[in-house]
Amino acid sequence: MTSAAAAPDHPGLLPGSLTGAVGATRRTTRDWVVDSLCFLLGLGWVLLATGDALSPDPKFAAPLPQPWMVPVDAVIGLVCCALLWVRRRWPLGLAVATLPLTIFSMAGAVPLLIIYFTVVVHRRTAVALAVTAGGLLTNFAFSYVRPDPELPYWVVTAWGAVLCLSALAWGMFVRARRQLVVSLRERAHRAEAEQQLRVEQARHLERTRIAREMHDVLAHRISLLSLHAGALEFRPDAPPHEIVRAAGVMRSSAHQALQDLREVIGVLRADTGAAAERSPAGTTPERPQPTLADLPALVEESRQAGMRVTVRNRVADPAATPAAIGRSTYRIVQEGLTNARKHAPGAAVTVTVEGAPGAGLAIEVRNRRPVGPPPEIPGAGTGLIGLAERTTLAGGRLEHGRTESGDYRLGAWLPWSA
Repeated sequence: MTSAAAAPDHPGLLPGSLTGAVGATRRTTRDWVVDSLCFLLGLGWVLLATGDALSPDPKFAAPLPQPWMVPVDAVIGLVCCALLWVRRRWPLGLAVATLPLTIFSMAGAVPLLIIYFTVVVHRRTAVALAVTAGGLLTNFAFSYVRPDPELPYWVVTAWGAVLCLSALAWGMFVRARRQLVVSLRERAHRAEAEQQLRVEQARHLERTRIAREMHDVLAHRISLLSLHAGALEFRPDAPPHEIVRAAGVMRSSAHQALQDLREVIGVLRADTGAAAERSPAGTTPERPQPTLADLPALVEESRQAGMRVTVRNRVADPAATPAAIGRSTYRIVQEGLTNARKHAPGAAVTVTVEGAPGAGLAIEVRNRRPVGPPPEIPGAGTGLIGLAERTTLAGGRLEHGRTESGDYRLGAWLPWSA
């Protein structure tokens, strides 16, 4: 007798095609089946009740005051059966309009009970109780208008009340069950939406991390290119072997920069789902990240570019440094050397790394004030911001600026658990 599909017409109501806003909702196949069964059930009861009323045996007849009321009752029952097809649109209105008919109509009892059940399922509890109270009042009057030939008045009235309250209990159970199903469905949809949001956030964070790595790597290599190109520009008469060496460094740096850029752009353009399917672990394979053991190679690369770099590595076993701390240290030194090339070309740079498990790891990149104006090398100005974020996420701190002696100092401290 009920349907589960439609949108509620006011807050707190269960979705169903019997609500007031259902006019714009198309009946589903289940709705048509349920409506057809309700109509046939109501029509069968109309025929049975009309036959009983016309029966000459008083045991099966609940007589009406006037004989002409029998066909009238049959017509009322047929009209109520027809109303079952539109009860989804106006359940409460039909229940209120047909409530007076329950005083004397036996043929319309089943169709009217179906309409009442519809109200209980698809309207608030207060509304359902109000309609129930009206039905109980008309039930008292029905036993006077159409007394049963064998059963006493109070027995008939009690059976009518039991039937009405049973329909109320059943309808409220159906309504509560549907609300539970709707709540579980909404919870599942919300969980799915939250999962998609987490995936999007993970993608965004991964792309941000890749962009930060691209800045750290490309800024370092492009600054090397700019430094060597500037040297060739101002020293066209340099010895051939120096020109060859500078050209080799420029070619190598350009090749590495293009390779890094190609990898980053490939990751950014790759579809995450396809990458997850290709990777057994569900993640895109990455190239090995630098560690503290790679720091000498980074310094040597800067020395080949003409920088005067002094390294004081006081870590007993660089290879034993945790990967996350080593990677952060590498990026901090890389950014410090890049900034020194940009803003203090020719100045001596001192790199100090010291620490131990339990005491933490301290990094310092210090360079003297440049003698002349620094060259104009373009930059985004976000390198130190990225380093500060990286250091903060690692639980450390970052400092940078001029010292009292005029040197520029980039210092950081990273926690290193024992």
